[in-house]
Amino acid sequence: MFLYLSKLLPLFLYPLGIACVLLVVSLVMLLWGKKTRGAAIAIALALVILLVGGNSWAARSLARSLEWQNLPLNPVPNADAIVVLGGATRTPTPPRPTAEVTEAGDRLLYAAYLYQQKKAPLIILSGGRIEWYGSDSAEATDMAALVENMGVPKSAMIEEPNSRNTYENAVNVRQILTERDIRQILLVTSAMHMPRSLSIFKRLGITAIPAPTDFLVSTQEFQELINSPAAKLLSLLPEAVSLHLFTQALKEYIGILIYWLRGWV
Repeated sequence: MFLYLSKLLPLFLYPLGIACVLLVVSLVMLLWGKKTRGAAIAIALALVILLVGGNSWAARSLARSLEWQNLPLNPVPNADAIVVLGGATRTPTPPRPTAEVTEAGDRLLYAAYLYQQKKAPLIILSGGRIEWYGSDSAEATDMAALVENMGVPKSAMIEEPNSRNTYENAVNVRQILTERDIRQILLVTSAMHMPRSLSIFKRLGITAIPAPTDFLVSTQEFQELINSPAAKLLSLLPEAVSLHLFTQALKEYIGILIYWLRGWV
């Protein structure tokens, strides 16, 4: 039940969800209550929320506040294992010929790269599937198949196929680390997801070195917002890409809050 509610309730806290609720409220006011002033206020609030959440400046600033907390180390130190968190693949269901990567698929590319750079002799792939998504294969299995195609031998991989969220990733991986006496890991996940993930792993006593990837905001992209008056003006106009980015970052902050309330971070 907690898992289901944790996925459902935040939808009404995202810009699009709040805007839809406000528009429904305004429609009810107009149809039944004839409270035109209240309806106008609700519509105005919905518009403001979409304008703020959909502009590039707000979206990139919010995303950067998460992503730049753990910048890549240079050089990346060696460790006993590389741990890759799920959320990077789509199931191999028709018409897809194989499992496919999502935007977060950089996690797999970077893990394979670190392995080939001999940063660790082992890759632990952590991720299951949520029941109501109806997939037969665990994400860890799909990730392993993709990483193997990148040149990593099957013998160098361990699958952890039962995790349904980030906390379960950490708990289940800790069990593997204990069984194999692995003391230090490189934690690979998306840069935006790293603050929450790293906090959970450290709270469970795991010595984890952040190895973030999948940066959605680079220094160049952020600099573009202030290069000229025209760029500044355009950055304030709403667009779907920025609304999606803002929602992703807000989702992480909500996740951090929920995990903090649960005592997980």
